[in-house]
Amino acid sequence: MNQASETYWKQFWQGNEPATVTAWKFGADPDHLADLVLKGIKTATCSAYLFYELEHETLPKVGEFNIILNSQDEPACITRTIDVTVMPMNEVPASHAYAEGEGDRSYRYWYAVHEEFFKKELAEIGRTFRNDMLVVCERFKVVDCYASRI
Repeated sequence: MNQASETYWKQFWQGNEPATVTAWKFGADPDHLADLVLKGIKTATCSAYLFYELEHETLPKVGEFNIILNSQDEPACITRTIDVTVMPMNEVPASHAYAEGEGDRSYRYWYAVHEEFFKKELAEIGRTFRNDMLVVCERFKVVDCYASRI
């Protein structure tokens, strides 16, 4: 976590912060996607389960806090995870695609964009995309906006 995120986190909690928080940005278009979160349009995200395994990273957990960063690694807001589900990509429901808030919010758009993104990311590590690969679907709510603090 960078200094700006750490300062924001401490200001939000006023010295009573929980033990853990993660700071990250969305992969495809961090500024646009952070803006969708701030507008209340994007309330979900997903990532390939394989990357959690390869990086020995723990899966998100309900109740955890996240600092969403923009493309310059500056904090945009704090979210709290409200649901986490691991499932095959081809079984992700249309309601999750809609909650991701991108494009026309249709399942078709969501699938096409995520397939393209995952194909690129997987090719970089010598892996192949499969439509039944596991994805980690996360829903969240915004609990604070950074812009309101500056």
